[in-house]
Amino acid sequence: MLLAIDTSTDTASIALVQDGEVLAESTWRCGQNHTVELLPHLARLLNETKVGLQSISCIMVAKGPGSFNGLRVGIGTAKGLAFSLGIPIIGISSLELEAYRYAETGLPICPIFNAGRGEIATAIYQKKDNKWCQLAAEHITTVEALGSEITSKTIFCGEFVPLIASQLRKHLKQKAIIPTTELRRASLLAELGKQRLEAGDYDNPATLQPLYLRRPAITQPKHR
Repeated sequence: MLLAIDTSTDTASIALVQDGEVLAESTWRCGQNHTVELLPHLARLLNETKVGLQSISCIMVAKGPGSFNGLRVGIGTAKGLAFSLGIPIIGISSLELEAYRYAETGLPICPIFNAGRGEIATAIYQKKDNKWCQLAAEHITTVEALGSEITSKTIFCGEFVPLIASQLRKHLKQKAIIPTTELRRASLLAELGKQRLEAGDYDNPATLQPLYLRRPAITQPKHR
């Protein structure tokens, strides 16, 4: 039994998958309430499927980039379960998860998250010769800079894309393919993680850390 947890953004998702079949999945808008909403949703999912924690054999978790608080809660929960149950944990890039749903198009896929300060977090993936590849690593950039790097038709995806669609089309014209935005599903996270699980490629729960790309903004205390 695989448990997948994604708390990268204001949308959270969890799924239970067994032998490639999705037993249950829950995706909801949680805003910044990951701390109080994740465990109740997980408990309800386990209760509805009559699955006990001891039945879980591996945990997949989206490791970022994304919401500072959301990633802290999701990865902290996943690591705690992995430690207590003595099972493997696998961290998957949140950008890779966003892109994976479009893998079968065969086109380059550029997932985009809002990084704040007028910048974006992005990477590029593509399925070539039936192999899923990362063409550009996760990094911080701007829409303008990204536009100068894209040379062929590319799919742009992510919850933030509709807000910058006009900018993307301005810079890239017909090269920018923008599908209708859909919510990320944790069952895809389980599918991605299963490939690493079968290859024996696990993470160490003691050292797995969120991928923030940038330190969170911290306000300095005012001196009295």
